[in-house]
Amino acid sequence: MHFGVSGGNVNDISRRFCCSGTLGSLVQDTSGTQFILSANHILGLSGSATVGDDISQPGLVDSNCQVSTVVADFTVAPALSSNVDAAIAQLRTGLMDGTGFIEDIGTISSVVQAPSVGLSIAKSARTTGFTTGSIASINTTVRVAYPKMCGARGGKPQTFTNQVVINGTTFSGGGDSGSLIVTNDNCHQPVALLFAGSSTDTIGNPIGEVLTQLTASHGSTVSFVGGTCTAATTAAIQDNQLPQEKVDRATFIKERNEDRLFRKGPVIGVGVSAADDVTDEAVIVVYVDQTTGNTPKIAKTIEGLRVKVVYTDPFIAY
Repeated sequence: MHFGVSGGNVNDISRRFCCSGTLGSLVQDTSGTQFILSANHILGLSGSATVGDDISQPGLVDSNCQVSTVVADFTVAPALSSNVDAAIAQLRTGLMDGTGFIEDIGTISSVVQAPSVGLSIAKSARTTGFTTGSIASINTTVRVAYPKMCGARGGKPQTFTNQVVINGTTFSGGGDSGSLIVTNDNCHQPVALLFAGSSTDTIGNPIGEVLTQLTASHGSTVSFVGGTCTAATTAAIQDNQLPQEKVDRATFIKERNEDRLFRKGPVIGVGVSAADDVTDEAVIVVYVDQTTGNTPKIAKTIEGLRVKVVYTDPFIAY
């Protein structure tokens, strides 16, 4: 009955494959109605789902492509063009934990935490379970591929801005989309909604924007079910956080130059990160798709800021 487990739309199936993701967390609207929060491409089939579609737990991929227990009904998903990949499904009474308990994490705070470089975070999800890490870049513009159907490869890229990126090969994997990224402390404040990644990186929507877009689409304020704990004085907020004025300057320079960087072929992401050798120095980070065999020429500095290049494979909504 906990969250952070397998689930998805029962229509997420093709002739050869069935797909699922993670039922991430519990939210509610102003009337007290409870909903499962996950990714649009998990609950809403990237915008093609019908209101009332059955949401099962576990998902099809974990029940031999057969419908298991139906725990919710698809409600609404902001369009991917809204800059988030998020959806909610109205919970059927008594079928999942009404406190919002997330597997291996517990109950969470209803108070969100803004993402910052170096913030210690955790998540629990269908494929890789409970993992921890830290935020590598923020304010990141990324190009994420969306396969046309379950089991398909590639797909048309969708551009998202202001995203959160976590580096590391073990933080997430395919099927973890929809899981809630929280602060790695006793508060467990929501930070981001996991929706995409590569073999080396994980991408999340900042949770504040997720709630804003869901509220606009649903027509009623959407908030997390949980306590009121905040992480402002806990270990999750690192002493070596980048000074805000340096983040602001790096973001300004990044935004002024990112179109030019994206024109360099295999560039799939541009964001703000910290220097590897100086803890309080903000840098521009450029993510490059190494599978193309094309190595773009990227300057070592842009307008006085150092540039860090990260080689990865394509970002995929998984």
